Amino acid sequence: MQEMISFLSLQYILIGVVVGFISGFFGIGGGTVVVPAMMLFGYDIKYAIGISIMQMIFSSIFGSFVNFKNKMLDVAPALVLGFGGFCGALSSGFIVSYFSSKFLLGTLILVQIINLIKLFKTPTEPAGKANESKILLFIVGLAVGAVAISVGIGGSVFVMPILISFLNYDIKKAVSTGLFFVIFSSSAGFLSLAAHGLVHYDIGVLLGLGSLAGVYAGVKTSHKIGKKAQKRWMIALISVILCITVRKFLTVV
Repeated sequence: MQEMISFLSLQYILIGVVVGFISGFFGIGGGTVVVPAMMLFGYDIKYAIGISIMQMIFSSIFGSFVNFKNKMLDVAPALVLGFGGFCGALSSGFIVSYFSSKFLLGTLILVQIINLIKLFKTPTEPAGKANESKILLFIVGLAVGAVAISVGIGGSVFVMPILISFLNYDIKKAVSTGLFFVIFSSSAGFLSLAAHGLVHYDIGVLLGLGSLAGVYAGVKTSHKIGKKAQKRWMIALISVILCITVRKFLTVV
């Protein structure tokens, strides 16, 4: 029995390493991976979301620190965006408790489809100077924080296409800003979900600890890879996760 528990703990840590790499490389929270993975382990989507959000806190803080040390993160506008995300994400516990698992899964599928469409249309090179309006950044953060955390993702997959397509951000800067945004959205989401009893702390810690090693490697790789290649990998990742989520949606009563 003890050996089985140790094996499961190792599995969660290894999943955390993989998710951490993906988080650092793509600048996302990793919920698009963790939520389906936890559901494959038998967790209801609501608890899978809680585990996912807790893991994001670990990976986003450490990944953003690595980005900052490498001068890839502009903190001032990212703070405004993050504060908006924090305010929006505070409502996530109510949303997750109120709506059914089927509805949340359907929402997650819709989110992923929108991400794919946006990524296909998003250019890799900015056409001019980035728009860093504090009002716009706060509104974007507020809306994304409320919607994204409620379906178990940090919101960066929403934030990055908006930053690139509408606010003219460079893709590398958008990736680092997106990961920084996850710190705020996931922290607020964690507080809200924990208050509603939807967090398995032990699993979240195991995933979070594993993600620390992965996110460092992911961030370093992200700094080295070309912009077009990074975009292609991002499209491939979301496509795979979308297929897994649709399959699970069809089996939920």
